[in-house]
Amino acid sequence: MGALSTATSRNDYRQETFHAKPGLVVPEAKIRADFQKPNIRAKPKRVTETEYWDKYYEHTDAIYEWNNGLLEDKPVSDHENTLMYLWFVELLREFLRVHRVANLTALEMGFRLNLPDKTVIRRPDLGVVLNNNQTPLQPDERSYRGVCDMCIEVISDSKPEEIERDTQTKLGEYEAAGVKEYYILYAKGAPRAFYRLNQLGVYVPIKRVEGDVIQSTVLPGFQFRISDLSAQPSPQEMAFDSVYEKFVMPYYQAEKKALQAEIKAHQAEKKARQAEKKARQAAEQQIKRLEAELARLKKSQ
Repeated sequence: MGALSTATSRNDYRQETFHAKPGLVVPEAKIRADFQKPNIRAKPKRVTETEYWDKYYEHTDAIYEWNNGLLEDKPVSDHENTLMYLWFVELLREFLRVHRVANLTALEMGFRLNLPDKTVIRRPDLGVVLNNNQTPLQPDERSYRGVCDMCIEVISDSKPEEIERDTQTKLGEYEAAGVKEYYILYAKGAPRAFYRLNQLGVYVPIKRVEGDVIQSTVLPGFQFRISDLSAQPSPQEMAFDSVYEKFVMPYYQAEKKALQAEIKAHQAEKKARQAEKKARQAAEQQIKRLEAELARLKKSQ
């Protein structure tokens, strides 16, 4: 998934047609020359790691990763996948507001994977670094020097090789590096997948519970319905859903429960006043009946 703020930068890699100003005669040679000019913003095929950190890591027009000398740009996701990604980010943020056990990284922050057969620098769409990670994430860092505990990638399906990069290449890289959980998100279903490392250090699919619920072991207590990646319920809806109620908007739950208790108490008080009024009216009617009976007895004497 590419940076939302740089979506238009994809046009930087396309050949633009030369347009003459009205009334200006442009020689044909000039037009051909403009078409033949190299695109200075096109990504180079290969760069050294030093060049990557110096020139491309903080590039203003695109988000780049580095794959053992090959510069790779992060593709742009469509609107449907972007909405799903934003929903998932907010769900994780809700969890970490309640359980302050980790920090999140966005695709602007990369981390270096020194693998047995190569070195890569990846920038997951979303990363999780636990507070107890042996390499804590520091507030002033622009790149993470350790290995993320969880990585989430959102598939862009604009090219087959982009799907393969997330579902195969990064799967093997994250597994080899020891990323404990890897989520591949995709709004349309397959190839969406959720993995965790087993005791042998191999990725295995996370078993679903309650039908389609994924539960994390990296973040104990964090869980979500796979179907909700598409449904994207609001926080208010999730607050009283059994899957999410333990970490989504607990303050809202407390306020609503307090309000409900207040309403219930008010209703009970109102009911008590009505019962008291009814009893008072019944007593008054009884007194009137007794007074009338007493008057009748006195009159008969």
